[in-house]
Amino acid sequence: MLEQTTYFEDFVIGAGRKTIGRTITETDFVVHAGHSGDFFPHHLDAEFCKSLPFGQRIAHGTMVFTIGVGLTATIINPVAFSYGYDRMRFIKPVFINDTIRSEVEIIDKELMEKRPGYGRVVERLTVFNQRDEAVLVADHIYMVEMRPNEGVA
Repeated sequence: MLEQTTYFEDFVIGAGRKTIGRTITETDFVVHAGHSGDFFPHHLDAEFCKSLPFGQRIAHGTMVFTIGVGLTATIINPVAFSYGYDRMRFIKPVFINDTIRSEVEIIDKELMEKRPGYGRVVERLTVFNQRDEAVLVADHIYMVEMRPNEGVA
C-alpha cells in the first residue's frame, strides 16, 4: 500500500480513481455467510434460487460493499479517518463469477464546525460489474485534518 498525506485543502471535487477488478466466487459467498451469520437462502440455496426471477444465487449486498470498498483501499492517508457511509444502494444483483471493480470520486467537502482543524470530504463509491453496469453506490465520508499552520509561534 502507498502512504500519501492529503490534507483537507488538497482534495479536489471531481477528482477520482478506478480500481482493478475482482471475480466473485462461491467461496466468497460461503465465507461471507460465515462471517456475517447471513445464511439467507437467496445467497446459499441454489435449488431455492432456481425458482426466483434471477434463477441463481445473489451475492450478499454487504459482501459486495465490503469487497468494493476493499478494492479502493490502496492508499493510506494518515490524516484522514473514515467517518461513515451514507446513501448506500444495491442497484443490481451480483452473481458468482461476476467481476466487480470500483470507482471513487470526490463529490463534496466542507469544514466541520464542531471539530476545529478538520473538514469533511465525501467520496462517492460506485461498484461496477464486468458489463460496466453499476451494482452498488455509497457515499464514503472522511474526517480529514486541515493543513497545519506553518510558521505560527
